[in-house]
Amino acid sequence: MSDHGNQETGAGPTSATSAPIAIVLGSGLRHVFGHSERVLEDISFTDAGLPASTVPGHDGRLTLVEFAGRPVWLVRGRVHLYEGHDARATTATVRWLAARGVRTLILTNAAGCLNPAFAPGEWMMLTDHLNLTGTSPLIGGPHFHDMSRVYSPQLHREFIDSAFTRGLVLREGVYAGVTGPQYETPAEVRMLRLLGADAVGMSTVLEAIEARALGLEVAAFSCLTNMAAGISPTPLDHSEVVAAGQAAAGAFCDLLREWLAGPPAAA
Repeated sequence: MSDHGNQETGAGPTSATSAPIAIVLGSGLRHVFGHSERVLEDISFTDAGLPASTVPGHDGRLTLVEFAGRPVWLVRGRVHLYEGHDARATTATVRWLAARGVRTLILTNAAGCLNPAFAPGEWMMLTDHLNLTGTSPLIGGPHFHDMSRVYSPQLHREFIDSAFTRGLVLREGVYAGVTGPQYETPAEVRMLRLLGADAVGMSTVLEAIEARALGLEVAAFSCLTNMAAGISPTPLDHSEVVAAGQAAAGAFCDLLREWLAGPPAAA
């Protein structure tokens, strides 16, 4: 069940059933959905005019499926600052989705766990973030967007309810977004913990900033694939991160299905 207990059950997506929802699938999570959904469209990032990912675990495809009568864009992968892209390029997919009517964006990532009360293999819903990348997709305009509620309180309640319904442990916490591509040193991990971060990764924050600037409702989730450096003595390896994401994907798939299939929220 959720960390913080249950409120009212039976929630569903806030957006109108006709408006497409988008789900960005991070490292090792590209198979969160199976092959039972009806595919309406499937294109590569490059065919859509978007930057292509070079990272293992990121397919670089946009697949529009129908789930429970709802159109859902599955974004299989993303590009990162550490691949040599700038902030605008890393958020191009968000703008592409918004131009196609998406008003609700679900972001996922694989992250290192900083909170010793959490465990690898668990999922954490982002309540806030620290943008430590040193950049923003809004440089050059538009400016001065409010970021006091980056992550939608309504979506937060809906996913808490769905997690409770399924008896799924869903942690809640602050995500620190860094540039990478190297993993953090033990000293950097101690710093991030002092700053209040519960997990750390190399994506998501710029996408969330862009989405809010465009008026999208955002929810984001970290698959806690490993304990960060200095917390665990085990050296970090990207192949293990991908494998851990794949192993935990089933639980998140169940949560997404519960949320997508739920009745629309009351007007």
